[in-house]
Amino acid sequence: MQLEGRVAVVTGGGSGIGAAMARRWLDEGMRVVIADHSPGRLDETARALDAGADLLAVRTDVSDAGQVEELARRALEHFGAIHLVCNNAGVGGEHGAAWEQSLAGWRWAIDVNLWGAIHGVRSFVPRMLAGGESGHVVNTSSLAGLRAMPYTAGYSVSKYGIVGLSEALHQELRDRGAPIGVSVLCPGPARTPILDPTRERPPGVAGPASGDDPEAAVQEQATRELIERIGAEPHEVADAVAAAVREDRFWILTHEGSLEWVAEREKSLQALAPPPPATLDTLPARRRS
Repeated sequence: MQLEGRVAVVTGGGSGIGAAMARRWLDEGMRVVIADHSPGRLDETARALDAGADLLAVRTDVSDAGQVEELARRALEHFGAIHLVCNNAGVGGEHGAAWEQSLAGWRWAIDVNLWGAIHGVRSFVPRMLAGGESGHVVNTSSLAGLRAMPYTAGYSVSKYGIVGLSEALHQELRDRGAPIGVSVLCPGPARTPILDPTRERPPGVAGPASGDDPEAAVQEQATRELIERIGAEPHEVADAVAAAVREDRFWILTHEGSLEWVAEREKSLQALAPPPPATLDTLPARRRS
């Protein structure tokens, strides 16, 4: 896919991987729309990107279909076309056993992570098809969308859903002969603020550890330590995304050993056996070079 001179939209563009994607697309000579739920993060990132007329920042709650529709309308109105959409906005959800995570926590993870991507597909793909030009959709899932870990059920459910959405979308666009590619980003640990305990949460969503479950607290702290130790930098993830978009590749992975880690689940499926434990110490421990 040709990038220079074209238009990209990135949700969750106020920080982390989204902000790094925005920077990468600008460096490629694209015009970029960034969307984020937080006006503060959105403004701070827009100032840091300092791209003038090539950047449009739109405050958007991706869990709201109407707001995503307005984002698509404004992007098309402002730049006249949409070629690349990165449905990237995401939250970490609560940590805790599946039955202990609050209903608010479940809804938060699924509304932002999964419904956000669904709203993005429904609002942007018809406009891209109507434009008649080649394009690409990138949906951000996670390794947790390919193999679930304990105490992250809400997050894993939402990320599994994104993989299913992406696989179906890819087949449907190919079946229609549309010039729009699809990629699903399944990063391993990345150094983003997704688990920052100071970030705002909706009413009713528990803090860093859900309830009084000590194992959940241990799991979340261990995740933070793992991210610090082997987490990919956001710009490294953005580089991997750019390469996949150029080459029209469906799967985007960030850590060596990811396929082997996921294969452990596939082996259990082939044997009709229960899934093996997916503990933090079994995660891929090397970033791709």
